[in-house]
Amino acid sequence: MSEAVIKLENVNIYQGANLVLRDVNLQVNKGEFVYLVGKTGTGKSSLLKTLYGDLPLKEGTGHVAGFDLKTVTWKTVPFLRRTLGVVFQDFQLLTDRNVHENLKFVLKATGWTDNNLMEAKINDVLEKVGLKSKGFKRPFEMSGGEQQRIDIARALLNSPKLILADEPTGNLDPETSDEIMQLLISISKDYDTTIVMATHDYLVINKYPARILRTEGGKIYDSANYHPESV
Repeated sequence: MSEAVIKLENVNIYQGANLVLRDVNLQVNKGEFVYLVGKTGTGKSSLLKTLYGDLPLKEGTGHVAGFDLKTVTWKTVPFLRRTLGVVFQDFQLLTDRNVHENLKFVLKATGWTDNNLMEAKINDVLEKVGLKSKGFKRPFEMSGGEQQRIDIARALLNSPKLILADEPTGNLDPETSDEIMQLLISISKDYDTTIVMATHDYLVINKYPARILRTEGGKIYDSANYHPESV
């Protein structure tokens, strides 16, 4: 039986007092690659924020990477986030330090203390994303594609069960987008990591087809439950 990394049942998602998504029933299993699509303002970001504990789950039941979203508090949310990796469109790298220092900062912030283990982990994730020789560079000295690879390396630091990628190809040219997609897909396959990727890029979706979750009219439509031509 497949291991569910995300399981939401009868969930209503609110942004403040506004009901954004209603009656969400969703299961995403270990190693799955899933797209999250929908027009701006239809709830994509609210869903992602619920999954990483930024929006509280008020109604329904939800589990992510073994954590009960209903009982997550400000004290326990850091533990949830250690089991996740989040990849942003705008990289959110610290510009006042080099790549190596960026990654070490995250490890220290998530409880690592052994310097040798930290060094080994940093080398490991940089090798995975093909940038082992770039640890000394500052983010502004790198191309957009390289910065996105560093962002992915950062997401891999704590060997996450789940990576949430928010428009990871949004600011990249088609060739670089291809490279990032191939990297994400290989991470999903090679490490059995679940990836949920929010995107507006239908060229990417058509080139690398996978299950699609679509937010529209306050609901989530799942291509796993519909004929592909209807989503």
